[in-house]
Amino acid sequence: MKKIVLTGALGALGSQLRAPLSKMADELVSVDLLDAPKLLENETYAKADVAKMDEIGPLLKGADMVVHFAAIADERPFEELLGPNYVGAYNVWEAAYQHGLRRVVYASSIHAIGMHPNADGIDTNCDHRPDTFYGLAKCFAEDMGKMYWEKRGLESVCLRIASCTPEPGNVRALGSWLSYGDLIQLVQRSVDTPTVGFTVVYGVSANTRVAMDNTRVSFLGYRPKDNAEDWAEALFAKEGPADPQDLAKMRVGGPFATVPLGESGVAMIKKMGDATAAAKDNGGKLPSILSKKGMS
Repeated sequence: MKKIVLTGALGALGSQLRAPLSKMADELVSVDLLDAPKLLENETYAKADVAKMDEIGPLLKGADMVVHFAAIADERPFEELLGPNYVGAYNVWEAAYQHGLRRVVYASSIHAIGMHPNADGIDTNCDHRPDTFYGLAKCFAEDMGKMYWEKRGLESVCLRIASCTPEPGNVRALGSWLSYGDLIQLVQRSVDTPTVGFTVVYGVSANTRVAMDNTRVSFLGYRPKDNAEDWAEALFAKEGPADPQDLAKMRVGGPFATVPLGESGVAMIKKMGDATAAAKDNGGKLPSILSKKGMS
């Protein structure tokens, strides 16, 4: 390809994609709100806000594809998410259409379907069931992607990323973890698969306990290699017995399924980790404030 645009290029996940994507095109245009990093040989950088069409739109001119990872990656009040997560997604799809791009590769999220129970064994045809305003933004973008394909012929691959970290950090991640290596492979296959139409795929590694099924989209060629089970013994020892009434353990969205709308899910995950540590110092009993909320 001649040109790929990567938004959110300096984020935790976008920064993992710059080098691999630079090898898939003559030019990589990286976009973020921060100051420019040290650039790769064929990389250019633009400081731009995806919520402003006059800033992001011109950057897509002449591109083959855009890999859209720019967003607030947490639950916030709707008004705070409206610009970067909702309007930003619209601007990317509309600019991609106006400039004749082939495809949008979009960082969606498991939180678009986060209220589904783990026990459902969901596949890529399941209904939207968002757990937060953050998840709702992902539903909006996925539906927009499908509409732009059916009405305007613009392809898209929506990556429902679960828990993408250097290594799994809790028991939930035994099913939801996506390694950085598998993230890179997933994005590469989303870019180089000849035709995709509108496709949704779960961003998870080859975890023994995975609760999501990618069988319907095997044509992408995504074959994850890593498995969170390698960390299972240590994680179970760290967290101890699970509360069977805890919705955060029962729904695919994890803690986002129980956090109040508009309140940080990331902060709740940290609080859960602190509570687990406190429980070990309290004879295995959770602090009362989290016990009442069903957290563990």
